Amino acid sequence: GSVAKIEYWGLRNLTYRVKKNRKAHYSLLAIDTPPAAMAEVERQLGINEDVLRWLTVKVEELDLELSPLLARRERERERDRERPVREDAVVEA
Repeated sequence: GSVAKIEYWGLRNLTYRVKKNRKAHYSLLAIDTPPAAMAEVERQLGINEDVLRWLTVKVEELDLELSPLLARRERERERDRERPVREDAVVEA
């Protein structure tokens, strides 16, 4: 198989505690692989104690665009870059 896309969504709050954890790191992987290889990946995820949960979704075609979460972050960064900086603003340290 092949990994088509990896997105790191960052450290996020969980809706409810999972194994005494309140926060978790989220990642999105777009993987093109046969079912037997995906079963092995899931088996390895189950063995790893650092992985709390995972969700596998089978799709007909991989979407290689940015996810809505990262697209929103990118739009916000662009907006912040385009915002003019006021020269008379006082910055306190």
